Amino acid sequence: MAARGKSEKGAPQSLRAVLGIRDLVFAGEVEPGGRLSEITVSERLGLSRTPVRAALARLEQEGILEAIPSGGYAVRTFTVADVHDAIELRGVLEGTAARLAAERGVAPAKISAFKALVARLDEIVGVQKDMNFTAYVSLNAEFHEMLARLSGSDVIRRELERALQLPFAGPSAFLDAQTEMPEFRASLIAGQAQHRAIANAIEMREGARAEAVAREHARLARLNLDFVMKDGALMDRVPGLRLVSG
Repeated sequence: MAARGKSEKGAPQSLRAVLGIRDLVFAGEVEPGGRLSEITVSERLGLSRTPVRAALARLEQEGILEAIPSGGYAVRTFTVADVHDAIELRGVLEGTAARLAAERGVAPAKISAFKALVARLDEIVGVQKDMNFTAYVSLNAEFHEMLARLSGSDVIRRELERALQLPFAGPSAFLDAQTEMPEFRASLIAGQAQHRAIANAIEMREGARAEAVAREHARLARLNLDFVMKDGALMDRVPGLRLVSG
């Protein structure tokens, strides 16, 4: 799920358009089934119509929007099964990335940087009160980006980037809803233990173990989804979940 604030002024207009439209959709500012046209989106984002047109077409390919016969695009709705499948796909790809990193080997400097990142996450998760959630989300995203690069495969890295744009497939998709829940800390602790296990398995060249832990790690997002979907108050804290039926 795209995060707000990423559409920096210095970014190319095409990228700003894609990120801006994702923000509108997943922040709940466009209702499920709501129509998006080049003109209205251009005005809303302060961008010209050319990059907006390309961004709308790209987001249709990603499955977030669907073209409508009368022109323009509509925001899609998703089933819980759709989101489960997106999370499962991410797990398969990250598991493959972890296995390849372990089997092919990683340069000592890169594995040291990876472990240093895990150590920084340890420090954040280890705080008993007033955890720096913003820092956690940023470093957690960096962990997953680094894992993709450690695979040594541009194909895997590109496909992971695509998979992470699927609805709610990202590693921090549901965390924002649970920051004040006791279960949230338990989920973070479990996820952080898996971060350490993935890094260790890659360092020890244990491909099967690295793949298994990475796939299990992705399934935490599915557990978080199921937990949030059962609680109406929590769902209100993830506006984009209005796009998910059932």
